[in-house]
Amino acid sequence: MPRPKRVWIPKRFYHIVCRGNRRDPLFRNVTDFEAFFHILEQLHEKHPFEIASYCLMTNHYHLQIRSCDTPLSKLMALINKRYANYYNTKYKLTGHVYEKRFYDKLIDGKEGMLEVSRYIHLNPVAARMVREPENYRWSSFHLYKYPKAAAPLFVNVEILLRYYEGTELEKRSKYCSGVKGDVPLNHPSGT
Repeated sequence: MPRPKRVWIPKRFYHIVCRGNRRDPLFRNVTDFEAFFHILEQLHEKHPFEIASYCLMTNHYHLQIRSCDTPLSKLMALINKRYANYYNTKYKLTGHVYEKRFYDKLIDGKEGMLEVSRYIHLNPVAARMVREPENYRWSSFHLYKYPKAAAPLFVNVEILLRYYEGTELEKRSKYCSGVKGDVPLNHPSGT
């Protein structure tokens, strides 16, 4: 029986999760993380997309992403194929790099956008890799916390900051406080 076709609504944000095959590491060292970002930069030039938040964990990654022109299935196929080729070549492997098709969920409204972003940024804290989200190098949280941090062209922090009132610094402070708040964290993806 064929898999159901994915529904893609242009200009809407989705929460994407991709996991390594057998939960094996996708990123073994700094070079692997950097290679993934390089692939995103290259693809962004040909197939523009926006990421509101991201977190690259050891064996999976999260993207809060939207595309206006390229269907997400095609965009994710390009991202994952290029990274799998890099990974298999570098580590002299063959076969599947990813566990299965990527998980995707359409995000609804302000609350949904903020909750997904919060979940993404707290992933390394929940995994006990760091105590504070700003201490995890491979997430976009530092782009919100530190105004002078240089964001890649494919990341747009204004998407989430526009939900807050005040100066830019006040918006950033409110966003970061919301992420680190004591509100229970729901798992939107079950991962």
